[in-house]
Amino acid sequence: MVYTLAYRRPSLVTSSRNSLSGEEMQKSINESILSGSTGMSHGIPDALSFDRIIAGGVCPPCTVRDFMNYLKYIELSAENLQFFLWYRDYIKRFNNLPANERALAPEWTKEQARAEALAVQTGHQKGVSAETAAVFKGTDFAAQPKVTEDEKVNPFYTPPGTPSGEPNRDASMGPSEYDSTFSGGKMDHQKRALGAFDDAGLKWKPLSIQPYREEISRIISIYIADGGTRQLNLSSKERTSLLHALQNTTHPSAFTDIITTVEWSLRCQAHPNFIRWTICNGNRPRVIFARVLGVGGIVGGLIAAIIITLSSAGRGWRVLSFIGFMIGISTLIAAWKGMCVVLHGMHHRHLRPWELFASDDEPNDLDMKSDFLESIAFNGSSNSWEDEPWVAKYERRNLVRKVFDREVWIQEPALRQIQDTIFLQAIFGSFVISVVSVGIFCAFPKGNYF
Repeated sequence: MVYTLAYRRPSLVTSSRNSLSGEEMQKSINESILSGSTGMSHGIPDALSFDRIIAGGVCPPCTVRDFMNYLKYIELSAENLQFFLWYRDYIKRFNNLPANERALAPEWTKEQARAEALAVQTGHQKGVSAETAAVFKGTDFAAQPKVTEDEKVNPFYTPPGTPSGEPNRDASMGPSEYDSTFSGGKMDHQKRALGAFDDAGLKWKPLSIQPYREEISRIISIYIADGGTRQLNLSSKERTSLLHALQNTTHPSAFTDIITTVEWSLRCQAHPNFIRWTICNGNRPRVIFARVLGVGGIVGGLIAAIIITLSSAGRGWRVLSFIGFMIGISTLIAAWKGMCVVLHGMHHRHLRPWELFASDDEPNDLDMKSDFLESIAFNGSSNSWEDEPWVAKYERRNLVRKVFDREVWIQEPALRQIQDTIFLQAIFGSFVISVVSVGIFCAFPKGNYF
């Protein structure tokens, strides 16, 4: 079974998030969800929709792990999917909390978000009543005295310490020194989170009694704070608004604006590009090799047609050039779309460079359980891969070996159908062009040169 001959693979999507508002992003997300359940959408069948991939309803090479590897090694934005998977799991865990614990973290409404955003723009901070100030007196939440201009220029002035005795962040400490704060050999996420709040101009410490406050601190340290190992691509305004929300609550609604941006990037940009990239069944050396063979076939057919036309042979012999045209043009069309017809004949694909040297004890697919999602979200390692062992090993492989790298069968039926459709398009296009080309040569009279 194949799709129609008018099928077109997903177009390459470039980033345009800066020109879209939050409402426009949410509208695009809703359209993506709707189109994913009603059939083909922008060259992506329902079987390869974003939601189906995230739910684990596809086979290699279109699984969540393959999507993650694409974002890590090709698009260099794996943090978006890592954060998205954590957020989906966090919503489930938060909603399963007892009602009395959920009440400690109230929902963050749009009205509150607008008020906080306005406060940030105008530079005004919400004040507290006299009764509240009296309760906070002597605690970490007590308001610090304002520093006068004379004290600022006084070189011997020392800012007052917090009541808990914890020293403030030293203003002379460089960003690299501060970002590399460690405790017991591990990164101190609590200090990094407090530093992020401080950089955003938030002087009140978040309530530690709220559920998952420690987990939120780790998320801030890894994904939100400047210099985080997996820092999300957020604007200064988005980051400040998010920190304002997380200062008040750990409710999942605090991430609403940010998760809209992240989900839009995944659904409307990364996912179509991933499907387009996955359609290619050969590595770059193999595809270039296929293109060279295609050009060679066309040149061979052209030479054969010219020689027969210049000879004394009858016009019927010129049809033999059709073979060269047909093979060369079909190979070139398929290779232009990243496919090797030889690999497609067996429904095989080349292993990716990072798959060639993967250890046998690695899991073949992502385990969507909470413990694995936690390892994804809280693994402090960076997504940088330049120092991974496979990089040097793959660079040492010679060109011939790269062209004929190891192959594996394509398990996903929907992907095989897309490739079958592209192959038939190549055959049909090649047939039409070959017929026209041979017809042109048949129209010439015999040369009788030999």
